[in-house]
Amino acid sequence: MQVTETLAEGLKRELKIDIPAGDLAEKLDAYMEDLKSKAQIKGFRPGKVPVAHLKKMYGRQAMAEILSNTIQETSQKAIEDRSERPALTPNIDLPDEEAEKILAGDADLSFTMSYDLLPDFEIMDFSKISIERPVVDVSDEEVDAQIAEIAKNNVPFEEKKGKAKEGDRVTMSYLGKIDGEPFEGGADENGQLVLGSGQFIPGFEDQLIGVKAGDEKVIEVTFPEEYPAAHLAGKAATFDITVKEVAAPGEAKIDDEFAKGLGLESLDKLKEIVRGQIESQFGSMTRQRVKRQLLDKLDEHYSFDLPEALLNSEFDVVWNQVEEDMKRNEKTFEDEGTTEEAAKADYRKIAERRVRLGLVLSEVGEKNNIQVTDEEMQRALYDRVRQFPGQEQQVFEFYKNNQQALASLRAPIYEEKVVDFMLELAKVSDKKVTKEELEKLVAEDEEDA
Repeated sequence: MQVTETLAEGLKRELKIDIPAGDLAEKLDAYMEDLKSKAQIKGFRPGKVPVAHLKKMYGRQAMAEILSNTIQETSQKAIEDRSERPALTPNIDLPDEEAEKILAGDADLSFTMSYDLLPDFEIMDFSKISIERPVVDVSDEEVDAQIAEIAKNNVPFEEKKGKAKEGDRVTMSYLGKIDGEPFEGGADENGQLVLGSGQFIPGFEDQLIGVKAGDEKVIEVTFPEEYPAAHLAGKAATFDITVKEVAAPGEAKIDDEFAKGLGLESLDKLKEIVRGQIESQFGSMTRQRVKRQLLDKLDEHYSFDLPEALLNSEFDVVWNQVEEDMKRNEKTFEDEGTTEEAAKADYRKIAERRVRLGLVLSEVGEKNNIQVTDEEMQRALYDRVRQFPGQEQQVFEFYKNNQQALASLRAPIYEEKVVDFMLELAKVSDKKVTKEELEKLVAEDEEDA
């Protein structure tokens, strides 16, 4: 094997690799000898098939396999001998006309291999990074307010005589029609609606004010233009209503009995659970803010050339998402106060940041032997499967048989573990903030993302 470097510019590399035809012929002979001992061909005893006959029958197929394996082995060895790290799988160029000659045994194997290198950079001293962690103390008032909201959504209702008013609950059967024909999802035998809750389409609840048990009524409404079900959006519809019950709201007394109605043993236990939920919400927001600060610090520190192919691939992902979002929202670049060219420049910077930080996180993880355990992967897989009730087995099999899909589960776990590693070394100080201040910080980060 002869390797000649034909391009070395920045991170770009191109190698020309030559393999003598004689080497390929030796591999073909060895292949045929092995095949001879196994082949069972009518008219020949086992192990007695002439090699020439085997070559005539299987020579081209065998040479194609040898050619594929040789390219893979030699290209991998060339990179290993040079101690290089390609950013992506190298691109192999073997002209079709040359391939035909090689398959026929009439030419040396000569191909070019092009690739981008991963950049070299030093891992910084993370102890020099200072990060301020915003912390919110969960007050008793916050817990009480959340429990009051729960109580509001669990108000007891008692059947009443007379007409329905705002705040009352109406139990009814209804049948929705468009152009006189019933439509899918437009019927219910025991639908319940609290008047004034805004649960149904605009205009529906208003027309129930004043109804009483036993009333029959036809309600006329128009589905909003932005209604999620496209076949209903903007359509005029009627609903045949039969009122079964009108119930007035009572008062939810927040005590142990209220907690027991929610399946808990006491009000104290309810408060404990609600406090934990609020702390978890604030904790997620704090984590998001801390991680953003860390990534910003890394972005400020690191500046190195990026593999072009890797950058282009990431930009394509980002830009495709932008175009899909704009199409779905029926927006134009003019609506956003920009042009396509300016937007592309901005999003390319986002792609550059993602690739650069991705390379840094990957290098930190590799150098410090950070691993995602089988248990962590199994937990992530089960969490994903639970998102598809009724399809658990199909989703499980999909991930089990799709390495790329499994990698998409592994990536965020790996990233969070690397972030945790760096935060343990960084100087992180807590700062007490209010709920509103934390929400503002997170919102600002999301705007800048």
